[in-house]
Amino acid sequence: MNVLIIDDEELIRNVVKEYCLNENYNVLEASNGIEGLEILEKEKVDIIVLDIMMPKMDGYTFFQNMKEKYNIPTIVLSARTEEYDKLFGFAIGIDDYLTKPFSPKELIARIKAILKRTSKIEASDIFLYKGIKVDFKGRVLYIDNEEVELTPKEFDILVYFINNPNTAISREQILNKVWGYDYYGDERTIDTHIKILRNSLGKYRDLITTVRSIGYKFVYEEK
Repeated sequence: MNVLIIDDEELIRNVVKEYCLNENYNVLEASNGIEGLEILEKEKVDIIVLDIMMPKMDGYTFFQNMKEKYNIPTIVLSARTEEYDKLFGFAIGIDDYLTKPFSPKELIARIKAILKRTSKIEASDIFLYKGIKVDFKGRVLYIDNEEVELTPKEFDILVYFINNPNTAISREQILNKVWGYDYYGDERTIDTHIKILRNSLGKYRDLITTVRSIGYKFVYEEK
């Protein structure tokens, strides 16, 4: 597995690199977003650890440019601790957000969880319902034969709903199952992702219903 670390602080890169190497991950490094994009042109990357405040090109600008060509899970590692920064990151499609100072062991646990989830091959290749087609292996959603781009997290939530139809699912369950570890952040993060996913489903958005005081339910007639 190739981990790309993008951070202008060499000390941070070295710490993350050391822990990644201990897990037998290959490590690529960049000190800003421009260098990060250049690496992606040359190397296969399985996951990105991304700082936000960097010279030349900041992390969010890098991420938005990267998403135009690649679908790579991304963990933000930032000194920005405001809720707005986290919610903005999730809204544009990042997978996780860890604030500095951070625990390298926790970061590795989150990297492992995301890599395990994104590399998992689903038992069924295709899900079909009305005008919805989900290609699990290709990780692609089609609405009425038109491809709809989803963030990695949106896709994982959709797959979790599909695998648990007509079942009330709490926000805590979604966090634990989709994020892959005990998440200690604000559960409103889930609401943000669900809102984006509903928009992506278009006219089928009502398949995801809100269950008051609990969470959500994916409602459809199983064959």
